[in-house]
Amino acid sequence: MQRAQTGRSILLLGVLSLAVGFVFVQPIGAQGPPAVPVRYTEARQHLVRRTMQLTGSVESRRISMVASEVEGVVEALEAREGDRVQKGQALVRLRRTNLHLRMQAVRGQLKEAEARQSLAQTSMERSQGLFDEKIISQQQLDDAISELEAWQGRVEQLQAEVARLEDDLSRTTVRAPFSGIVVRELVAEGEWLDSGGDVVELLDFEDLEVTVEVPESSFSGLQAGGPARVVIASLNNLEIEGHVRAVVPRADDRARTFPVKISITNSNGRIAVGMLARVFLPVGGPEDAVIVPKDAIVEQGNRTVVFRIGAEGAVERVEVAAGSAAGVWIAVGGDIQPGDRIVTRGNERIFPGQAVEAEMMEYELP
Repeated sequence: MQRAQTGRSILLLGVLSLAVGFVFVQPIGAQGPPAVPVRYTEARQHLVRRTMQLTGSVESRRISMVASEVEGVVEALEAREGDRVQKGQALVRLRRTNLHLRMQAVRGQLKEAEARQSLAQTSMERSQGLFDEKIISQQQLDDAISELEAWQGRVEQLQAEVARLEDDLSRTTVRAPFSGIVVRELVAEGEWLDSGGDVVELLDFEDLEVTVEVPESSFSGLQAGGPARVVIASLNNLEIEGHVRAVVPRADDRARTFPVKISITNSNGRIAVGMLARVFLPVGGPEDAVIVPKDAIVEQGNRTVVFRIGAEGAVERVEVAAGSAAGVWIAVGGDIQPGDRIVTRGNERIFPGQAVEAEMMEYELP
């Protein structure tokens, strides 16, 4: 009995040994993953201006609490929160019934005044003829002239009232003073609106700027109109070329920093007010730096890296610090030397140690 159990155990161990051997034995001639095709450009040495990196937030250069110039009951909201509107587009319409009734009454008074003016004109002309024939006195002629002038004044007064009511009627439609997006509704339909009352908050999302605080030590190297590079991290590191709109010559009392305003455009409408932005400001004179094409830069979390092709045809990841931009090139700090082969196409799908088939790609130097 014991011998039978021992035999079965030996047989089971043999089967397990064969199974393990089958799983872990690698077939003869097995190869690694195929080389990935990429394109590369050699790092260069070039004169660039030193860049200062600062953080700021996106702001709109134009933000308005759009107000009504006349009072009345809100009849309709023509633009709602989140709507994009063009300059001159209707935002709010007020009820016009009372103004129409007043206009009707004033037009009636004007018609009567014009008729009396015409009668006074005829009377004055007749009186002038009678006075010339010495039939009536100077006083009677003066009375006729005064009557005509009085009705002329009344006609002018009523004409001005008609013009004012026409203007008020046109202003019952509150229109956008510039193109933008309605970010807040401040009235509701049926609500009474006083003259000067706010109706919506309107932001211009085309003409944006980023405000950064520049240290006192770098203030003298800045001037309006200079270039600036802006990167929006939340938009997949969207890069925008901006310029210094203004350098405010008044420092914060505690931080001793100066506000600098960077103008940017939002032609694709992706940038929102309040987004964080990194601003790269060139300061000082030109300096020697190692540059690589911007296409080589890869953002991986909080790290900025490039992929360098080694002597054996495999890539290695090198962490760098991005600096000044010069056209399609950018200065980098780190373990990169002029002549290093840096991947500029296909770097989004490779990893350290990956074998690559590299083809040269040329970029025009700045």
